[in-house]
Amino acid sequence: MRHVVLATAALILPHHVKPQSLDSKLSRPPVSAVNTTVETVVAVPPEHAYDEFIREASIRYAVDATLIRSVMQTESAFDALAVSRAGALGLMQLMPEVAAEMGVEDPFDPRQNVMGGVKYLRRLLDLHRGNVRLALASYNAGASNVTQYGGVPPFPETQRYVKKVTKLVESSRRRQTD
Repeated sequence: MRHVVLATAALILPHHVKPQSLDSKLSRPPVSAVNTTVETVVAVPPEHAYDEFIREASIRYAVDATLIRSVMQTESAFDALAVSRAGALGLMQLMPEVAAEMGVEDPFDPRQNVMGGVKYLRRLLDLHRGNVRLALASYNAGASNVTQYGGVPPFPETQRYVKKVTKLVESSRRRQTD
């Protein structure tokens, strides 16, 4: 009989009575909240969005920052998610096998892509004894084509590429001296 009375009380009481001790155990401590507002936004032009990575790569691999920026502009127009028809990826348009060879795990990570692309460009500059035109032609068409043709290959795309990058470098240097 005692069990029946206690069971009945247990069923009825929680709906009508809320003991104070249970309430304090179930309540949670207050949660801190942070409110923020954005009053102004400063847009960074694409050509300067990766300045920190360009500067770092320039110092690490002793490659002119203006040359790096000009290659990046020509290759991807500063689009970190760019993918070419040939399968080149990211800012410096690294082919997957070149990216892997340069230690780039994620070619869409801007820092990794820039560091890998500049490391590769440094290798090509060394291969061609500092000749920027030949290094650029190798970057675009492959070092084997530059070797095969004994200079910039006769491919219209590669010739346009070398001209465009060198003009961007010259233009940028003129602006810096003005």
